[in-house]
Amino acid sequence: MTNLESLAKDLHMKPEVLIKVSVERFLKHKLKVIESELFGMAKRYGVTSVTDFDKMVKEGRFHEEDAFDDYFKFDNLEAERDRILNHLGKL
Repeated sequence: MTNLESLAKDLHMKPEVLIKVSVERFLKHKLKVIESELFGMAKRYGVTSVTDFDKMVKEGRFHEEDAFDDYFKFDNLEAERDRILNHLGKL
């Protein structure tokens, strides 16, 4: 296993910079995956946010039982996206 200092030295980087760049790339990749899932769900239900999703369920456009799991998945994905964006903003 490569240790951080050795890897940073081989890449001609400071360990702190290597960590920051690595975390940033990881978060951006994770964000793309989440946004892709959100896009697919939004397209499937014709919504742009969990608020729209909730509104359509209340209006009876979807049966709550049919959309229940997706509603919570959509909500969790939005929350995770927001957390990642918050962390990216702090880097």
